[in-house]
Amino acid sequence: MIEVFKTNIIDENTAKMVLSDLAIHLPNSYINFDLEDCDKILRIENCSIRIDSVVDILNKNGFYCEPLQ
Repeated sequence: MIEVFKTNIIDENTAKMVLSDLAIHLPNSYINFDLEDCDKILRIENCSIRIDSVVDILNKNGFYCEPLQ
């Protein structure tokens, strides 16, 4: 399953920090950012993703995050 999120993360250093945090909470996942996209896309590939958990993790770190349809 692949989930795609819109974020407000704009730079590589911040993205790397968030990736590290998400990797702890979502082991065995493939996670990446597309900061070139206008929606600053976060993509997570995992067989069991809890969308609300991903949003909560980013929100607790001070970032905007919403699932894209």
